[in-house]
Amino acid sequence: MFRVSSVSLTLIPVLILWSTTECVLLGKASKLWLQPLNETHLQTGTFPSGFLWGVGTSAFPTEGSWDADGKGESVWDRFTHHSRTDRSASDSYVQWEEDLRSIQYLGVKFYTFSLSWPRLFPDGDATAKPNPAGVEHYRRLIGKLKELQVEPVVTLFHWDLPQVLQERFGGWLNRSMVDVFADYAAFCFQTFGGEVRYWLTMHNPFLLAVQGYGTGAHAPGVIGDRADPFIAAHNLIRAHAEAWHIYDSLFRPHQGGRVSITLGSHWVEPLHGQASPATVELCQKSMEAVIGWFAEPIYGSGDYPESLKASNRGVIPEFTPDERLYVRGTADFFSLAFGPETLRVGRGLARFGQTVTLDLRSVLVWVRQMYGDPQVLVAESGWFSDASVGVEDTVAIYLMKRFIIQVMQAVSVDGVSVFGYTAWSLVDGFEWNHGYSIRRGLFYIDFSRPERHRLPKTSARFYKRLVQDNGFPADNTQHIEGRFPCDFQFGVSESVLQVHLHPFSPQFTDPHLYRWNYSGDGALKTVTGVTLHTRAAQCTDFLYIQRHLFLLGVTGSSHYRFALDWTQLMPSGDPSSVDAEKVRFYRCVLSELVRRGIQPVVTLYHPSYRSASLGLPEPLRANGGWRNDSVVEAFVEFATFCFQEFGGLVPTWITINEPNRLKDAYGGTAEDRRTVARHLLLAHARAWRVYDTRFRLQQGASVSIALHADWVEPANPFLESHEAAQQHFLLLELGRFLDLLFEGRDSALIGFTEEEREELKGALDFIALNHFTTRLVSPLQQPSPQNPNPAKPPNQDHGFSMMTDVTWPSSHLRQALVPWGLRRMLGWVKNRYGNELPIVITASGVDDQAPHNDQLRQHYIRDYLQEALKARELDGVNLKGFYIWKLQDHHDLEFGLFSSAAHHSRPKASISLYRDIITHRGFPSAADLQPSPCQVADNRMSCEFCTQMAENKPLLFFSACVSVSVSMLSALIIISVLRKRRRRRRTPINVRPQRLAVQQRFPMMRVANRTRHLHC
Repeated sequence: MFRVSSVSLTLIPVLILWSTTECVLLGKASKLWLQPLNETHLQTGTFPSGFLWGVGTSAFPTEGSWDADGKGESVWDRFTHHSRTDRSASDSYVQWEEDLRSIQYLGVKFYTFSLSWPRLFPDGDATAKPNPAGVEHYRRLIGKLKELQVEPVVTLFHWDLPQVLQERFGGWLNRSMVDVFADYAAFCFQTFGGEVRYWLTMHNPFLLAVQGYGTGAHAPGVIGDRADPFIAAHNLIRAHAEAWHIYDSLFRPHQGGRVSITLGSHWVEPLHGQASPATVELCQKSMEAVIGWFAEPIYGSGDYPESLKASNRGVIPEFTPDERLYVRGTADFFSLAFGPETLRVGRGLARFGQTVTLDLRSVLVWVRQMYGDPQVLVAESGWFSDASVGVEDTVAIYLMKRFIIQVMQAVSVDGVSVFGYTAWSLVDGFEWNHGYSIRRGLFYIDFSRPERHRLPKTSARFYKRLVQDNGFPADNTQHIEGRFPCDFQFGVSESVLQVHLHPFSPQFTDPHLYRWNYSGDGALKTVTGVTLHTRAAQCTDFLYIQRHLFLLGVTGSSHYRFALDWTQLMPSGDPSSVDAEKVRFYRCVLSELVRRGIQPVVTLYHPSYRSASLGLPEPLRANGGWRNDSVVEAFVEFATFCFQEFGGLVPTWITINEPNRLKDAYGGTAEDRRTVARHLLLAHARAWRVYDTRFRLQQGASVSIALHADWVEPANPFLESHEAAQQHFLLLELGRFLDLLFEGRDSALIGFTEEEREELKGALDFIALNHFTTRLVSPLQQPSPQNPNPAKPPNQDHGFSMMTDVTWPSSHLRQALVPWGLRRMLGWVKNRYGNELPIVITASGVDDQAPHNDQLRQHYIRDYLQEALKARELDGVNLKGFYIWKLQDHHDLEFGLFSSAAHHSRPKASISLYRDIITHRGFPSAADLQPSPCQVADNRMSCEFCTQMAENKPLLFFSACVSVSVSMLSALIIISVLRKRRRRRRTPINVRPQRLAVQQRFPMMRVANRTRHLHC
C-alpha cells in the first residue's frame, strides 16, 4: 500500500498562503468583463512550433465488451442497463487497432484515453491481483502508440467507478475512497508509467459531483441532499492530491512524467452585455462555482473560493490547514475540458442570471489571470451532432474551427501558454446518459451494424488538414501597396433620397414690407402701399439640401449615388400626376452636386422593403405590382420622364436596384417569382433602349442595373455536392440576369421569347454590383428515415441552405466580415463575362453600433478596399468604382458614416479613414505618402473651397461688417489717443502762465475789433 504522509505545519504560514481576499481574486478577473479582450479579427495563422495536436476518448463510451475477459461492472453499466439494448458501444476493446489506424489518419501527436478501473480491478481493490486481460490490453495499446510515435495521455478515472465500490462505500461520499483511489493510481503509475509522460488523475470531477451525487442525471444516480455534491467533490480533490504526491515522490524521479487533473468549465457573460460591478461579481461567482470549485484548491489558495464558501456555509466541507498545503500545487500543468455537458449544467445550475456562451478564449485568459499563467492543455474540446447527421457533419467543422481559432487568439493575442489541443472524440460512442442519440466522434460508426467500421467524417478531414498545417495558414495575398487610377469612383451610396421640402427658407420672395410691434402688441403687420422687388425661388431655399450635401462633402467622395422616390414624383404612377415641386427638389439636389464637383449616380427604382408597396406608386401596387406586366410600361414612362427632366445633370443611371432580391419579396409560387424576375428585366432593358435611342447622343450617360452580389463558399469544402451548390447558386443569383444582358441566354429558364432575349442582349453599359458579405451554401437536406421532412427555407426555389462560418467576425446584425469574398466574387464575374465592361461596386458597407469610434466599419472599409485593389492590380479586374453604404443613419446606429439627425449628425471615425484613402487614392507605400497628384483631386479641392465660400455667404458678410466696424472703432481710439498725447506735449510751456489784468486785455480786444471793421 502506497502512502505519502501529510506534513504538519503551523497555522501562520498557512494563513500567508491562502490569505488572498475575495476582492483581490475578483479584481484579477474582472477586467475580462469590465474591459473585454482585445478586439481581434485574427482568422489565420499557425501555432507555435512544437504545439501538440491530439484526439481523445474515454473507456465507457467506446470500449464496449462490458463483461468480457473478466471485466467487472461499473456504475455506468448499472446505470444504463435498462435503457441500453446494445452494449457494444464502439467496440474499441476489440477494434483497438482500427482506432490506431484512425489516429494515424489524423496525423496527431498524442492520444488521450482513459483506463477502465473495473477492467483492471473488477472489485475495485488495487491491492488485490489485477485482471491480466485488462493489463495486457492497455500495455498493448500504449506500446503500439509509442511505436507510431503517438504520445499516450492517460486518464486514470473517467467516471466509470467499479460498482462494487459504490455498493461497499457509497462511492465518493465516503472518505475511504481517497485511499482506494491512491492504491489504484499507484498501480497504474508502476505498471504503465515507464511509457507514459502525461497522466490525468480524473476527468471533469465537477460533472461527477453535481450530476452523479446531486441531480442523479449521471451514474451512480444519487439524488442527494444539498451537501452531497460538496462531500463528493471534497473527496475527489483529496484523492487527486494523494495520487499526485504518490507520483511526485515515488515515480517522477525515474519516470519523468507530468500529472494533472482535467477540470471542466463554461463561460458566462453579463446579461444583455451590461457589465456593472454587480453583474461582474455574479459572473465571477458563476466561474468559481464551476471550474473555480476545483481549481482554487489546486492552483490557487489551497481552499475553496470565498464566494462558494459564503454561499454554502455549513454545507461545504472545510480543508484543514495541513490539507490546504497538501492540496495546493498538485498539478504540473492546467488541463481544461470545454464541452457541451459542462456548459449545459453551468447554464442550468450556475449561471447566476447571466448568459452562458461558447467562448473558450475567455476561459483560457481567465485561467491565466487567476492562476499565474500556467501551461495549459485543452484536454477536451468539441461539440455534438444529431445521430442522423452521418459523415457529412458540416456544422461540426465550424464549431471545431471556432474553438481552435479561440485557442489561437488566446495564444497569439493574449499570451496564454497553451501547449496542446485535444479534439473530442476520436469515434462515435455511447454518449453517457444521451446514449446513441448524439454523436461526438470524428469517425462515424453505424451502430446498427455489428462490424462497427470507422468512417472518417468531413470533420476528420478538416482536422487532418489543420494538423498538417499546424493551424490556419493564410491562403490569400497579404496587404499590398498601390493606388487606384485617377478616374476611379470613390463614392457614397444611399437608398431613396426622401423629398424634404421643409425646412424651407425663401429669400426675397415676399413683396410685402412689415413692421413689428407698432401698436405694442408684438404683432408683425404689413405696411400698406409699399411693394418690394422679389426674385424667383432658388435651390438655396431648401435648407435640407445644403446640410445634406455638406455632410457628403466631408467624406471627400467624388460620386454620390441615390434613388428617386417614384411614389413622390408620380403618386399615381403615370406622368399626369407629376408633382412639380418635388421635381424641383431633385433638380436642385443634382445641380448642387454638379456645382460642388460631385458626380451624381441616380437610381430610378430602389425597392423599399419597409413599405407594403415596395416603393411602387399605390395604383401600381394595387394592380399586382411586378406580377403585372403593366408595371413594365409604367416604369418605362417614369424612366423617360426622368431622363428628360434630369438627364443633363446625370452622368450615370441605375434603372433598378437588386432585382435578384426583389423577386424573393413576392410570395406565391415559384412561377410567380419567375414572372416578377421577367418583368423586372424587361423594364430595365426597355428603359435602357429608350435612353440609348433618344438621349444618349445628347446626354452621354451610362446606364446599368444593380445586382446584389454577395459571394458564397461551399459550406463543406470536402463535399462535391456543396461545390456544385456554390456554382448553381451563383448562376441563379447573378447568372440568370447577367447571362441575358450579355448574351441573351436564358440560363435560368425564366421564360423569355426570342424577341425579348434580343431586347435584353447588350442592355448594359457597365456591371453594377452591391456586395456586403460572404455566406456558406449547401444543398438542402434530403428526406431520410431519421428526418423524413427536412425544413425548407420560405420563398426559395433554388434548393439551397445558407449558413455562416461562426468564426468570421460579424456585426450586430450578424453580417459577416469576409474581405476576400469581394475579390473572389469579382474574379468570378470577370472569368464568366470577360473584362470589356467595367465593374462598379455600387454599395458596400456594414452596420456598427459605435457612436463615434466605429472600429468594425473602419476594419471593413480598409480591408474591402484592399481586396478591391488586389482584384485590379493582381487579377486584372476592370474595376472602376467603390461606393460605401451609406451616408447617414436614419434612426439607430447602423450603416451610416454620420449618425442620424436626431443624434445631431455626428461624424464617425470611419469618415477620416475613408477620406484618407480617397486623398491618397488607395494604399501607397510609406515612401510615397503624398496625396495623389490627380487633376481630379485638385479640382475637387478647389471646388470644395468654393462650396464652403458659397455656403457661408451670410456669415462672411456678417464677418466683413464686424471687421469694418472693429477697424473704424480702432481708428477712432487711435486718433483719440494721439490727440491726448499732443495736448500733453503743449502743457509744459504753460506751466507758469502770466495772468493779464482785465484792463490790459479788453483794450487789446477793442483794437482788434476796430481793425476788423476797417477791413470790412
